[in-house]
Parts: sequence; C-alpha cells; structure tokens
Amino acid sequence: MSLSLVVFLVATVATLAGALGVVLTRHIVYAAFALLLSLLGVAGIFLTAFAEFLALVQILIYGGAIIIVILFTLMLTRLTDFAHLTDNRQWPLAALVAVCIFAMMTLAILTTEIQTVDTQQTVPFNELAATLFEQWAIPFEIASLILLVALIGSIVMVRSSRGRK
Repeated sequence: MSLSLVVFLVATVATLAGALGVVLTRHIVYAAFALLLSLLGVAGIFLTAFAEFLALVQILIYGGAIIIVILFTLMLTRLTDFAHLTDNRQWPLAALVAVCIFAMMTLAILTTEIQTVDTQQTVPFNELAATLFEQWAIPFEIASLILLVALIGSIVMVRSSRGRK
C-alpha cells in the first residue's frame, strides 16, 4: 500500500466523518467544527490529486474564512431565536432523496472510465497565482466583500432586534 493511497484513505475517512458529524449532531457549534474537518479532508484529497492550489484555497477560504463567518454568526445570534424550531416531518422523504442521489453518483462513478493526467502537465503555481491576481482580482474581491456584508448584516440584525426589547 503506497503512502499516497494511505493519505487518500485517511482524507476520505475525515471527509465522510466530518460530513456525518454535520448532519447528525444536534449542537450547531459541533456541526461547524465537523464541517471544518470535512473541508480539511477534501483539501487532503486535493493534495493526493496533485492539485496544491485547490487544497490551499480549500484550507484558506473554506476552512478558514467560511467557518469563521459561521462561528461569528453563531456567537452573535441568540439561542432564544431558535426556540420555536422543531424537527422537520419530511425527513423520511429527504432521506429517500439522499439515498437515490447517492446511488446515482455511485453508479456514475462505477461506470465512468477514469482518465489519468501526467503530473508534468500541470500549471506551475506561479503562473496560476499571476493569472488569478491579474485577471481575476475583481471577482476575488467581490467574493470577500460578500462575506463581509454577510457578517455585518448578521451584526446589524442582532443589534436591531436587541434594541426593540
């Protein structure tokens, strides 16, 4: 068993365990940390596929920024706002749809021929970074502004509802 296969299997187990933790836990903070574990597992899978840039983006943007925005939003939200929430009665239908989607994806994976790429054909990291920050700088900044607006919006919503009481 090669080292890359072991790393792939560990990353896969981490991804699946984190995903199950997000779905099965009742505590929202634990769900956020389980999401972080799942995202780090996906970054490990990217590393085994020689996609270093995607792994870096996965860790920095999703593992860092998104999880921090989720945790800040949770810290700024009162738990009493969620007191009226109950379990959804449609969960059996959702479970059936999830199993059907999983079956279709498994069938697609098993019936599709795998194409491999020589690692010498990859784009160098320096060229990718130059392209990202020269041609795609504005969409990158727009994405960061959207995250900032979401964080500020959650602060404003919590503060304005506190002032009414």
